[in-house]
Order: sequence, then structure tokens, then C-alpha cells
Amino acid sequence: MTAKYSKDHEWVIVENGIATIGITNHAQEQLGDVVFIELPAIGKKVAAHEQAAVVESVKAASEVYVPVSGEVVEVNKELEGDPALVNRDAESGAWFMKVKLSNPAELDELMDKPAYDKLVNG
Repeated sequence: MTAKYSKDHEWVIVENGIATIGITNHAQEQLGDVVFIELPAIGKKVAAHEQAAVVESVKAASEVYVPVSGEVVEVNKELEGDPALVNRDAESGAWFMKVKLSNPAELDELMDKPAYDKLVNG
């Protein structure tokens, strides 16, 4: 499945109605060295564009917004023990959460890779 991107610098890959969500390489580069991640609770209902997690780096703390609505069904526990994984593998192994979609049409509002690259590179 192809990744989609939000203007808030999150990526989403959907498989069988479950959205895997993380932050983009661009976002982790802006943050610098990630030192702490707060993940949402499993079972939490989230709405598109709502804050769902927090990332703290040596530079700043930043909210992670969920680009699609649904219910959190899994979180990446590996990030709690190794938050720097985000710096090493932001757009693959360092996913933050998996959300069971409640409104798949929201995916249509997200960007493809060329549109996202245009957003961040001007």
C-alpha cells in the first residue's frame, strides 16, 4: 500500500482497514534527537487532526496529530524503550500507532509523496 501524508508531517499506510501512523523523515529532522515519546492508550477513540501522541527531542516537544479518525488498536512499544528509533527509521519501523479506520474517506484529504515533497521543499 502506498503511503499518504498530512500537512502536519504524519504518514499513513492502510492495510485491511487499519492505518499505521508515524511521523515523516522531514519531521524527525526538524525535531533533532528524539529522547521521549508519549503514545496514546489502546482503545482510545481519535478524530482526524486530533493530538494523539507527543514527541520530545533535545530541541522541543511536539504534538503528533492523527490524520484519520478511528480507534487505537496498537501502539509501538519499542519506541518507549528506544525513542531514537524515530531518528533512524521514521517512515518504517518507528511507526507510532495503528488505528482502525472509522471514516476511510478521510484518506482522500491526504497527500501523496510528490505533493508532500512539494510542501516541505517549496
